Amino acid sequence: MSDGEGNTTNEKTPNRLVGVTLDETSLAYVSPDVDHERKVAIFDLLEDNAFDVGERGDGPFQLHLSIVDGRLVFDIADCRETQCAVFGLSLSPLRKIVKDYYLVCESYFKAIKTATPSQIEAIDMGRRGLHNDGSRVLQERLKGKVEVDFDTARRLFTLICVLHWRG
Repeated sequence: MSDGEGNTTNEKTPNRLVGVTLDETSLAYVSPDVDHERKVAIFDLLEDNAFDVGERGDGPFQLHLSIVDGRLVFDIADCRETQCAVFGLSLSPLRKIVKDYYLVCESYFKAIKTATPSQIEAIDMGRRGLHNDGSRVLQERLKGKVEVDFDTARRLFTLICVLHWRG
């Protein structure tokens, strides 16, 4: 979060994530590139995020993400490790974006090995555009449940893609 002058205030607020785990049973085999994206997303997410569950708990928070019966499940615990919210979101609004995102990512990972810099940049712009679209959809779907800023939604979208990926 910004204090209006561009300074990060995340470290001062309890409305943040300090732990994120992905359900191992929800994960399928992922390529080294996808696994790297997952690790970077979790690292970046824990470094800087805005995550507010409102009156349901006192942060900072722990988040466990899983897919159960085709639904994305957010299991949130508060600073006392007490569960303060559990809810599922339909993956339907994200499915097409995730599918398109993975197609572009596969092209990007292939391109970085052989393509010209301008070709890589063009693919990467498409990849970032889809990532932004998915992040906006996720942010909208979380309204009323959890408030997140755009950067937090971007990193969560990456993790959702990893969970959704079936190799």
